[in-house]
Amino acid sequence: MSSLDDVRTWIAGQLPALIAKYDVPAAAVAVLRGDEVVEHATGVLHRGTGVEATTDAVFQIGSITKLWTSTLVMQLVDEGLVDLDEPLRTYLPDFRIGDEEAATRITTRMLLDHTAGFEGDIFTDTGPGDDAVEKYLGVLHEVPQLFPPGEQFSYNNAGFCVLGRLVEVLREKTYDAALREHLVAPLGLTHVATSPYEAIMFRAAMGHIELEPGTGFSPAPVWALARSNAPAGAMLAMAARDLVGFARMHLEDGRASDGTQVLAPGTAARMHERQVDLPYLGVMGDSWGLGFERFDTPTGAIIGHDGSTIGQNAFLRMVPEAGLAVALLTNGGDTISLYHDLVGHVVAELSDATLPPLPVPPADPERIDASRYVGTYSAEIVDLTVSQDDDGRIWLDQVPKGMFEELGEKPQRQELVHFRGDSLINAVPEHGLHIPHAFVGDDGDGHALYLHIGRAFRRAGA
Repeated sequence: MSSLDDVRTWIAGQLPALIAKYDVPAAAVAVLRGDEVVEHATGVLHRGTGVEATTDAVFQIGSITKLWTSTLVMQLVDEGLVDLDEPLRTYLPDFRIGDEEAATRITTRMLLDHTAGFEGDIFTDTGPGDDAVEKYLGVLHEVPQLFPPGEQFSYNNAGFCVLGRLVEVLREKTYDAALREHLVAPLGLTHVATSPYEAIMFRAAMGHIELEPGTGFSPAPVWALARSNAPAGAMLAMAARDLVGFARMHLEDGRASDGTQVLAPGTAARMHERQVDLPYLGVMGDSWGLGFERFDTPTGAIIGHDGSTIGQNAFLRMVPEAGLAVALLTNGGDTISLYHDLVGHVVAELSDATLPPLPVPPADPERIDASRYVGTYSAEIVDLTVSQDDDGRIWLDQVPKGMFEELGEKPQRQELVHFRGDSLINAVPEHGLHIPHAFVGDDGDGHALYLHIGRAFRRAGA
């Protein structure tokens, strides 16, 4: 096993070449083992201005914010203010979705482990004011229920916005203020921004996106998503060392570095434990805890979360048995390949764990009858249509809607091939990634009811 100094030297030597290889404008890395942290940054924060990345730069962490929201909720549980298995309406009587019966049954636990079952990619902007999250609850009144509460996993951004509102109501302050008072301050973090107005006080990374394949990554047209989605990961930004500072508290049974008990003893471990299993989805975990993504490897669990905003991608991996945390923050390019090369190396060098391999299609994929899968699967942000041509080739057409259409994303077509069981996979990687597409359930006519790629997209009309 390597020393932390060995890893420091390796990162400093390899990171510039890796970001060049994968067309990543900038990256910041922090590695925590025990009480020691090493960090490094390289590249440019904005290709239009050429501002260089430093270890003080703040990058958006996207959906890693969900771990912070989960922690705020579990503090309420520690204090006896929330019971995870009581109906959410016990605390939020105004919570409504399209299915009234489901709304009465959904619990806080179901929101934390993504089993609530209502459509989750709702990015409606309710304004920049302190009431943005409060107003967001009204946006959900007609949102459809995809499956009965608790039945299966489907990643749900909207559910974490609801959890953010739960925090606001019980703390009697905005989500941002609660996050600062109950996490940022007791953890002693210094480079954290909860809004663009705070981010501008630091060296802030700009996201870079590729509107059409092969056109290259350019600065995104906007910096952040809407404040209404802040608890799910719309705009929280920080330096990599502050992200592993948060992780350290989770690795040390809820204690901050000064000994402050941020979570009650045992609560962090409860958050890390398996709550629900997932179909095999490649880059997502094998199971989920209370907010935490879990990779269940032969040498033990690797836990953490990923985050994606507008052209910024973040990765946090923790190996509890080794007291290890690794944070990688980026602002565009083939970030998955960079993550796998860099974080995979660090985890293997500093622990007995190894990251699972990225999925790849079979060398000679089996030709299959895809009639069970053919059809359109719809959501608020995209329509996904699976078809099979006369030669037996399977195609997936993606038509962006809503926010993603407004950002300029274009329809895409890609070929899928048989992967395993009831799963297909894209034949040509997208930004370095082959994505398993799992087909789940039955609509009563022999067709799959859901196309699952982390989110469960329901068959249109079923």
